Amino acid sequence: MAELDYKGFWNETLNHLRTDLGEEEFSGWFSDIKYLRAGENSIVVGFPSGFHRDSVITRYKNVINAKLQELSGREITMEFEVITGIKEITPSAKKNPAKKNTENGTDNNANEVPLKQDNSLPQKQKRKQHPYMRDDYTFEKYIIGENNSFAANAAIAISRNPGTAYNPFFIYGGVGLGKTHLMQAIGNFIHENSESKVIYVTSEEFMNEYVQGVQVKDLSPLRNKYRYADVLLIDDIQFFQERGEAIKDEFFHTFNTLVNAKRQLVMTCDRHPDELRNLSDRLITRFNQGLKVDLQPPRYEVRCAILKATAESRGTFIPDEVISLISKNISSNIRDLIGTLNTLISFTEIMKQPITLDIAQQKLRDIFASRKQANLSMEIIQKAVADFFSLSVNDLKSQKRTQKIVFPRQIAMFICREMTDFSTTEIGEIFGGRDHTTVMH
Repeated sequence: MAELDYKGFWNETLNHLRTDLGEEEFSGWFSDIKYLRAGENSIVVGFPSGFHRDSVITRYKNVINAKLQELSGREITMEFEVITGIKEITPSAKKNPAKKNTENGTDNNANEVPLKQDNSLPQKQKRKQHPYMRDDYTFEKYIIGENNSFAANAAIAISRNPGTAYNPFFIYGGVGLGKTHLMQAIGNFIHENSESKVIYVTSEEFMNEYVQGVQVKDLSPLRNKYRYADVLLIDDIQFFQERGEAIKDEFFHTFNTLVNAKRQLVMTCDRHPDELRNLSDRLITRFNQGLKVDLQPPRYEVRCAILKATAESRGTFIPDEVISLISKNISSNIRDLIGTLNTLISFTEIMKQPITLDIAQQKLRDIFASRKQANLSMEIIQKAVADFFSLSVNDLKSQKRTQKIVFPRQIAMFICREMTDFSTTEIGEIFGGRDHTTVMH
């Protein structure tokens, strides 16, 4: 069969995907993919980056294969390559920065973000660094697994078309799971590839600026800074719970201004919006109106990948058995995982010793012991509670509502929330598919 036929099958598949997914989602993922060549029963397409390739494979490979087989009447193998020099640019992207209408605070071209990337240049040469964000918090350095694949895919879609969909974007989860990394990856990508005004701030910094404005009786600098941003990234919004109503009102109006003007708002929090206390219903409702994603502790395979990537970035060789040892003993969060590895690397560098399994077991023994409670699983908690009350784990998961079972079930849920990093949604799921509000109660 001629190559032209294969290219025709590919183009027809793209047309179907455009119809099924909608223009916005299709442009975000497929506009930068290039048809390269065809073999006897294969099609090879190129991507501008490994992250883009892996994301499309995860989300759409099965759909693409099914459509190609339907069109061709035969099984066609897809091959995916990263091609140096392909530039990422959306069909609607423009070279000129968006112009603001300073009278009403709207941005006439707020949704048009030119996405450019030249993989032939080293990272340090091509990256336009943001003054308030870490330059290593990028999509390329974000390890994707089952615990965060949906969140990562949503984040890259937002970075390509900020303000159009998934706005606001609410990332929640326990400490050290990569919330700030993912949020800053969005900001770094947009900052690097456009002239958009990207602001990153912690909730504490926002509140301090508000207090300073109140002290000098002038809030206009605060409002001009945040309400005219193209992209606002705000970290740890749970701390708004502890402040007065005036600060919450200021953030509420900033939130409304940005979202109504189709400016992208990204927030991180340590819990689901419905679990936030001392915030008005109107603010919680607005948090819930966008896309909410939760980050979970990474599984064993992802922990291994994170450790290998960290060791590579430090130029250090780590034996596989040491990677496995750390991954099996540290499962609570990414921060603890990398911290443990850095402790080992620092010791061996200072002592000028190679990293071996024996040294790792000896020097990390205390760290592993201290993390036992942090590594506590919900299954262990369920069994301990069930044994204490002379019940079975199935009783705790059942729909039975007798006092004999309800009270132990509530205790088990409470312990899970207090002693693990799992969200109320996940706890409800493992307790027989209950709603997160039940766990909150």
